[in-house]
Amino acid sequence: MKKWLDEFKQFAMRGNVVDMAVGIIIGGAFGKIVTSVVNDIIMPPIGLMVGGVNFKDLKIMMKAAETGPAGEILKPAVTINYGQFLQTTFDFLIVAFAIFLMIKALNSLKKKEETKPAAPPAPSAEVTLLTEIRDILKK
Repeated sequence: MKKWLDEFKQFAMRGNVVDMAVGIIIGGAFGKIVTSVVNDIIMPPIGLMVGGVNFKDLKIMMKAAETGPAGEILKPAVTINYGQFLQTTFDFLIVAFAIFLMIKALNSLKKKEETKPAAPPAPSAEVTLLTEIRDILKK
C-alpha cells in the first residue's frame, strides 16, 4: 500500500500535472470573464440592433406547457432553445479568439528570445593557457 501511495505522490507532484491543474483553474476563471463580457457587454448592443431581442429568449415552441386548473404547470413546454445555442456559440468564438491572441503573443515573445544572439562561448582550457603564456612572455 505504501508503494502505491508513494507512486501516486510522485505522479501528482510531477511538474506537468501541477502546471495542468493551474491551467485548468485559470482557464475556468478566464471562461467566466469571457462569458460575462459576451453576456453583459457584447450581446446587449447586438440584441438592440436586431430589435431589442435577448438571444437567450429565442426558442421554437414545439409543445406548449400543460397547466392544471389552479394554473400550476403539470408538464413543462417542449422548446428548441436556439437562442441559447447562439449565445454559447458566441461565447466559444470569443474564448477561442482570446486564446488565439494569447498564444500568438507568447509565440512572438518566444521567437524574440530565440533570435537574440547567443553569448560567445567561453574559451577552451587550451586557449586560456596559451593566452596566459602569451601575457607572461610579453612581460
